[in-house]
Amino acid sequence: MWHKKTLEDLAYFRIRDTIANFCAGEESQQLLMTKLPFTDEERIEELKDLSREWNTILNSKISFSVKSWNPVHHLFKFLRVEGTTLEQEQIFAILQFADSALTAQQAINAASKNLSVKKLLTLSTLLPSGELSAVKEEILRVLDKDGQLKDLPILREIRSSIARLHTEIASALKKYTGDSSLSSVLSSNVPAFRADRQVLAVKANQRARISGIVHEVSASGQTIFIEPDEVVRKNNQLIQEEFRLQSETRKIFTELTGKISPFTDFLSSALKTLIKLDQTCAAARWGISNDCTYALSCTEKDGSILPPVLVGARHPLLAEKAVPIDMKFLEEKSVLIITGPNTGGKTVSLKTFALFALLNQTGFPLPAKDGTRLPVFKSLFADIGDEQSIDQSLSTFSAHMKNIAAAVKYADKNSLVLLDELGSGTDPQEGGAIGMAVLDHLIEKKAFVLVTTHHGILKNYGYTNKSCINASVDFDTDTLSPTYRLLMGVPGESHALDIARRSGLGERTVKAAKNYIQSEQADVSTLIKGLTEKYAQLAKLEKEAAVREKLLAEKELKFEQKSLRQKERELELKEREQREAGDFVSQARKKLENLVRTLREGEITREKTLNVKSFLNELTGQAEKEEKKLEEEKLALEKKKEEFEKKLKDSPVRAENGMLISKDNSKHSSSKAAKSGKKKLSNAQALALAKNTYSDEEAQKLTAQANSDFVTKAQSVKKVSLTFEEGCEVLHKATKAKGTLISSTKKGFWSVQLGSIRMELKEKDLELLTPSQNSTTVSIELAEDACGKAKPVFELRLLGMREEEAIKALERQLDLCQIHNFRNFSVIHGKGNGILQQSVQNFLAQYPAVKSFRYASPEDGGFGKTYVELN
Repeated sequence: MWHKKTLEDLAYFRIRDTIANFCAGEESQQLLMTKLPFTDEERIEELKDLSREWNTILNSKISFSVKSWNPVHHLFKFLRVEGTTLEQEQIFAILQFADSALTAQQAINAASKNLSVKKLLTLSTLLPSGELSAVKEEILRVLDKDGQLKDLPILREIRSSIARLHTEIASALKKYTGDSSLSSVLSSNVPAFRADRQVLAVKANQRARISGIVHEVSASGQTIFIEPDEVVRKNNQLIQEEFRLQSETRKIFTELTGKISPFTDFLSSALKTLIKLDQTCAAARWGISNDCTYALSCTEKDGSILPPVLVGARHPLLAEKAVPIDMKFLEEKSVLIITGPNTGGKTVSLKTFALFALLNQTGFPLPAKDGTRLPVFKSLFADIGDEQSIDQSLSTFSAHMKNIAAAVKYADKNSLVLLDELGSGTDPQEGGAIGMAVLDHLIEKKAFVLVTTHHGILKNYGYTNKSCINASVDFDTDTLSPTYRLLMGVPGESHALDIARRSGLGERTVKAAKNYIQSEQADVSTLIKGLTEKYAQLAKLEKEAAVREKLLAEKELKFEQKSLRQKERELELKEREQREAGDFVSQARKKLENLVRTLREGEITREKTLNVKSFLNELTGQAEKEEKKLEEEKLALEKKKEEFEKKLKDSPVRAENGMLISKDNSKHSSSKAAKSGKKKLSNAQALALAKNTYSDEEAQKLTAQANSDFVTKAQSVKKVSLTFEEGCEVLHKATKAKGTLISSTKKGFWSVQLGSIRMELKEKDLELLTPSQNSTTVSIELAEDACGKAKPVFELRLLGMREEEAIKALERQLDLCQIHNFRNFSVIHGKGNGILQQSVQNFLAQYPAVKSFRYASPEDGGFGKTYVELN
């Protein structure tokens, strides 16, 4: 139930009409100006969703809005009448409408490819594009895009005839005006127009000199306007041709109207859809111009009801002068009692909440911040008086009571009730009593009530009643002026004495007034001041607690992230060790079997051969068991990482650099450990296997051979080849993403690092990249040489290292480069917060052997990688 006077008082119509002016079509604008708030929550949310999606489009690169069109609704009734002929302007209006609808549909379809506009896309499909295109095509056969009649063959011939007749008439008249012998006959050498016909102005006394029809005589009687006989015939022909042109034109429009008529129902349906698109687009445009947001619903998916919240609400009529206010209601609190000084903004706060509720229920955005949440009211009752008035007579009080009585009688749990200056206009004691009784009744009906008052008894009522919450408009006691901010949970003082003093009331009078104040009232005033101070302290403590809580959450996430990273490094180390162990077992098995085959003719017996094979099978089984265990640990780690990523996504805290687990970090830290573990594992297994199977002499031979193999392997350099090996650069055929082979997980499968993501992919889905195909620098690591001495690397990876550790590694690399006459290499330090990046740059700048250094090209790592050249 919406009362027109209440909506006017709340400025609803002014805001609604302002939004309507953003419509592209006149029909959309007129219909929007008749809209009232809806009570169907589903319909409200649909309109807000459409407007939200328009907001997305308007803020994107597409930035499209609905094109304007002239009114066409009144034409549909003519189109339904057989034989009707529409005028040229009317047909052009239909062309504009069809073009606007088709353009809107095409734009939404294009936007849906890159933006989430599902609601708009669904609505636009209701536009009958085929029928609209047919109408547009038929009209464009006759009219051009500007609405002008085209030069059709039949019309071209008539227009040519008319032009010829005009020329002949001009020539005929020129015979008279150009003849010097007739200069004394004519009053003017310029032909005149009478009754749309060209005539000659002839002197009255020379009338007999020119034969023709007299059309008019001048007021003085001195001039006669004659149409010569020759011109009469030409003008008659001209009139006939012009009539013929009108007849043919009307015939063309009649035929065109007949072709459009069958599409009338489609046009009518399309108009409703286009108006809906236009109105929601207008709401979005107004919202953007006023920095608006869309209110959330108070109804949760599970049916539970959340309390209303206003965040940074600004009354739209106050524009830049508006002071943002916050209103946060608590559960089971349905009555807000606002107190405070005059001109402090109590009524504005009350009106802002009510206006926002009405705008929200019309599907409009609100000039507020995200987090604003409002319920849907089905009726509104208001008693909004002028709090500035000092002339409150009994008749005024009666008018207030009439409004309040209607609220008490008809309000229910879906009603919003506004009571401005409740209890005023009569004896304060009686007014307070009436106010409390009214609130009791409205609480019983579960209505949502906003009250402003100066009565101290109502402030106390707000504290004692569990359904109420107090609020006040803030007042600066230093400047004796209101701040217009709303403080929830704290009642306010009227500050009448302070305002009276500022207004010029004498100090003596003010002191006398203070003496008349009851001690109990003074105590209440002191209590309110104390509560206000406590409220400010509490707000400060809450803010500090929120900061501490955020820091604690951030530390917990970082610790969990560090733990996951460490676990990942451990697993990579185990994985590499397991792979090396498997390779060694495979090689050792082949060598032992060859050795058994060679010695079979000698001392080796069948029993000893079977024992060797049994031992090898047992060793192989153990390796497979370890591999299975490692795979289980990897799956467990991936599950933990997924849980951590979900936790981080839901948390306001974000990890450094926007990354969860840096694959490069774990790869780097585990690579050195894998190298050291590789050498120990291979020698130990070789020696143990040899001693348990053969004699000391045979074991020494086998161990020497194994050591020789691993030394050769350690000396080898990983180079780019056309065979699948660890460290090779590959292209994932499906996604066209480049990556690096990490390890072979099983036959035909590889673990591949694609950017910051590690995936297991089939070998057939990968394509090896040669240096010419991959513009990035190939990472080549040199292992220790045969003497155990370290060599420099072509690409030094510092990702995941602390600053001190990274600089030591860089210093060692530079020293090795000098020893081995190594002139060029690159350093991968990443971007991150720039700390490691800057440290590397600073160290290279002061190192004497460095000739130059520069950042890599964008396609090769950009600012996350540095090329170094030595003297």
